[in-house]
Amino acid sequence: MGFENLHQILRDLYAEMMPLCATMAGVAKGIAGLGALFYVSYRVWQSLARAEPIDVYPLLRPFAIGLCIMFFPTIVLGTINMVLSPIVRGTNQLLETQTMDMHTYQQQKDRLEYEAMMRDPTTAYLVSNEVFDRILDDLGWSPTDMMIVAGLYLERAMYNMRKAIRNMFRDILELIFNAVALLIDTLRTFFLIVLSILGPIAFAFSVWDGFQATMTQWFCRYISVYLWLPVADLFSAILAKIQVLILQNDIERLATDPTFTIDASNGVYIVFTIIGIIGYFSVPTVANWIIQAGGMGNYGRSVNAAAVKSGSVVAGATGAAVGNIKGRLIH
Repeated sequence: MGFENLHQILRDLYAEMMPLCATMAGVAKGIAGLGALFYVSYRVWQSLARAEPIDVYPLLRPFAIGLCIMFFPTIVLGTINMVLSPIVRGTNQLLETQTMDMHTYQQQKDRLEYEAMMRDPTTAYLVSNEVFDRILDDLGWSPTDMMIVAGLYLERAMYNMRKAIRNMFRDILELIFNAVALLIDTLRTFFLIVLSILGPIAFAFSVWDGFQATMTQWFCRYISVYLWLPVADLFSAILAKIQVLILQNDIERLATDPTFTIDASNGVYIVFTIIGIIGYFSVPTVANWIIQAGGMGNYGRSVNAAAVKSGSVVAGATGAAVGNIKGRLIH
């Protein structure tokens, strides 16, 4: 099962959990009804005590909130999701476009790298079994030829080992990158489900005097958490665009410069992958910049602290492993 299927499972989970809002609506209606009784009674009594005419318009607020509670999944959640879903689709389409371009340029780069090595007689035997076998057939059985054969086998083994190590690091970092993205999406789905199921309770308490800001804070937090996915997609699209620019530069260098080597480009790719792993943890903070959601500052600080620790661990482990492998290759 791929990561895309796991993200789809989370989306299906959110849709499956939405009917549970109706269960909380019954409890919320009781809380809101009692709050509306005190809300209306207090203002009517206050107007009568001051011998003032009763202002009916403010008294409609509890009844409007009550209607929202009764039809919470359709009126409240349905409206918010309908307004915000085009943002999710737009950022996801942007990510898919950049990712498709990256895969296309990666295939072109691999082909040009193979062709460049095949044009050079000193490197063709490293990537082609036919050239390697032909060189072995041309050599004899003299001690000098046997030493040359041993050197060719050693160089070919070293090249394959470097390539395997490079691919292993790329696979590990890409796995961690996808795992962090899945973590952000899982937390987002969990928070949205909790906010959706307990949303009627928040609306019910907002009827009571002193808790009017509860409904506003619920809207801010729900929208802020909902925007985690578009922000994460934009972040991934930016990283994909950087990779596209790097690949385009490598393709241009491979086509014009016969002495260009690809090792530096692979190091840049690893660096940007580590940056992506650390940057994914800043998604909640960026989403909170778009719409201010009070009460989530402590969580944002915890996430940023986890990002710093994760980045240090990933960078330290990568550096230690690379240094260890390089030391073994030298000695």
